[in-house]
Amino acid sequence: MKVLCTVYKSLAKSDYYLFVKKDGDVAQVPEALLSYFGKYELAMTLVLRPDRRLAMVSAEEVLQALDEKGYYLQLPPGKNDTYMQDVRDKNEKL
Repeated sequence: MKVLCTVYKSLAKSDYYLFVKKDGDVAQVPEALLSYFGKYELAMTLVLRPDRRLAMVSAEEVLQALDEKGYYLQLPPGKNDTYMQDVRDKNEKL
């Protein structure tokens, strides 16, 4: 299954991303979640396939949420996720 997906980045919350189907856009996202997510900007549009590599979560998990709910909210990694924090720190130095 392939899905054309739009990804929005929260301007209010660091490392929060909202994935939505391109054809449904944010209309499927509950108003309470949009309020919590805050102002946002377009991060990217992509074709999402089960075999696509994503940084924080499996594409299959995102596709399942898009199919069931019409959106997927990616949260920042937990404070105990030292590997991803190290990767982020190294990327900031580039």
